[in-house]
Amino acid sequence: MTAELTVHELIAKHRPTLDQALEAIRTRAYWSPHPEHPKAYGEHGSLDAAAGKAAFEALLGTRIDLGQPGTDDWAGGEVSPYGIELGVTYPHADVDTLLPAMRAGQRAWRDAGAQARAVVCLEILKRISDRTHEFAHAVMHTSGQAFMMAFQAGGPHAQDRGLEAVAYAYAEQVRTPDTAEWSKPQGKRDPLALTKTFKPVPRGIALVIGCNTFPTWNGYPGLFASLATGNAVLVKPHPRAVLPLALTVQVARQVLAEAGFDPNLVALTAERPGEGIARTLATRPEIKIIDYTGSTSFGDWLEANARQAQVYTEKAGVNSVLVESTGDYRGMLSNLAFSLSLYSGQMCTTPQNLLIPRDGIRTDEGPKTYDEVVADLARAVDGLLGEDARANALLGAIVNPDVKARLEAAAGLGEVALASREITNPEFPDAVVRTPVIVKLDGAKPDDEAAYMSECFGPVSFAVAVDSAADAVELLRRTVREKGAMTVGAYTVDAEVESAVEEVCLEEAAQLSLNLVGGVYVNQTAAFSDFHGSGGNAAANAALTDGAFVANRFRVIEVRREA
Repeated sequence: MTAELTVHELIAKHRPTLDQALEAIRTRAYWSPHPEHPKAYGEHGSLDAAAGKAAFEALLGTRIDLGQPGTDDWAGGEVSPYGIELGVTYPHADVDTLLPAMRAGQRAWRDAGAQARAVVCLEILKRISDRTHEFAHAVMHTSGQAFMMAFQAGGPHAQDRGLEAVAYAYAEQVRTPDTAEWSKPQGKRDPLALTKTFKPVPRGIALVIGCNTFPTWNGYPGLFASLATGNAVLVKPHPRAVLPLALTVQVARQVLAEAGFDPNLVALTAERPGEGIARTLATRPEIKIIDYTGSTSFGDWLEANARQAQVYTEKAGVNSVLVESTGDYRGMLSNLAFSLSLYSGQMCTTPQNLLIPRDGIRTDEGPKTYDEVVADLARAVDGLLGEDARANALLGAIVNPDVKARLEAAAGLGEVALASREITNPEFPDAVVRTPVIVKLDGAKPDDEAAYMSECFGPVSFAVAVDSAADAVELLRRTVREKGAMTVGAYTVDAEVESAVEEVCLEEAAQLSLNLVGGVYVNQTAAFSDFHGSGGNAAANAALTDGAFVANRFRVIEVRREA
């Protein structure tokens, strides 16, 4: 079978899905081609639950040899937050050899065109989707997510975000026509006539710097946006979360080769303990695009020092929820309790500061004082996590010792409204599982400000007493402006307060969720419809996913000829 025929087959196979994705980003309606339920897998070549778990377990203690040029060593050392040593090793690259090899295949990939690149990317995603159960275990045992969250967020939701990036990339590339006949009238003289061609060309090699907590969900948008726009992609995973991205690179290389392209268009480099190769890679002249999720300090360093590259960062912010009034008090408490507990608060979208007027709030159950609101929220979290089995399913495991240290230190910052407790996971007794802590702070006290105006990543929330709703709005504005925010939430039945909060979010470029009381939570976003981050405040300079996220990964080059 020729490579050309293979690409034609991929177009026939995946073009309908691409068209549906393009329609979804246009309408912002719900759509996903990737099933969320584990029982949906096991047919048409996909792995069911047992086969997926067996495939993951077969990887333990092995070497993943990707057949890349320039492999000069093997690196690994991942230990699951659940206490399992993975024992997997991965290629460590001599980049002086690997980077030129990655560039060698870009011409053919560029000339293939936007549609061919898109359908190859969709075939990669399809094969990853078929192995969702396997990937779920890989995500679980590198991130500490509970299995169901690892299955959904690390599987179909991550795949959705990758497909969304491909759709945006395709749309931006075909915005300009391939050819144009240009004719300018010259009165009595013959018109000026030119034939023009326009070709999207890649910037160069893209670098994806992976994160520990959401290796696929945060890694796929940049990876597929760069690949779909013609760039080669080098993946540098977080040293504690290599396996999910190594498997991704393995699948990508297989599909590229089968479709007649150079597999070195996608490559991986792992790092030795303490090596810190991200800084070295990020400033290489061959690296023209960087995608990074992680700490503010390193994100700021990339933006300041990787001057040769287009840098996309998702860093850290201080997320706030303003609680002024509600028409569904129990629904509000339930929704907030879940948001604070999910994955032990180890999400960049988890609320940290709850801004509550010290004189209390209005509810459908009558007035509630600040103390009552905080106490009721503490009881709601306690009730949600009261059974250890349910708690383990929601909390997962603490991803690293730094999160545990922050959690333990938070109890000394103010009056503890809800103490964190230790939970045993019977399946994984070495897992570190902790319930959230809620600490009362006073928005008028300078000593408390240092706590609530700093990000405390993990299961830590501050109930910040403020003088009024107006003060809460101004504190919200200052927090977003100075620290950034991935999410903002608000509960109010007052039209003026709602308008004021909305205006702050519009002016400070923060994504807002109002009065969530059901099964949608402030820390969750849906691909094809919700924007993750805005790119307009200090928490992130990019949004997942919009046109700006993909359009500067390529340039359009014009050739003019006399007609």
